[in-house]
Amino acid sequence: VEAGLKTLVKADWETAILVCAKCSKRLDGGFGKKGKQGLAKALKAYLGIKRFRKARVGVVEVKCLGICPRGEVTVINAAAPTQWRLVPSGADIADLAETLGIAPQAAE
Repeated sequence: VEAGLKTLVKADWETAILVCAKCSKRLDGGFGKKGKQGLAKALKAYLGIKRFRKARVGVVEVKCLGICPRGEVTVINAAAPTQWRLVPSGADIADLAETLGIAPQAAE
């Protein structure tokens, strides 16, 4: 290993879903069964992500994506970085997952 480089950490991700934390915070929930969860948390629950690095898909909240739509959250699938999605509060998580091209984890 060269000086300054760290060892690698393995993850089983096929893609990463980037969720704007600033948009999510502005909505103060709006997703999940009771409409009280943030989008990232609701998406993780729907996808069945329990062990983060072992999951097929990583859902990561990022600081700010700079779009700042009213009443919506900006989401990017890293596998398709040219297609940014604006997800309205209360949107169906199953529809969003299908649109992003991701599916719930198979039972482990």
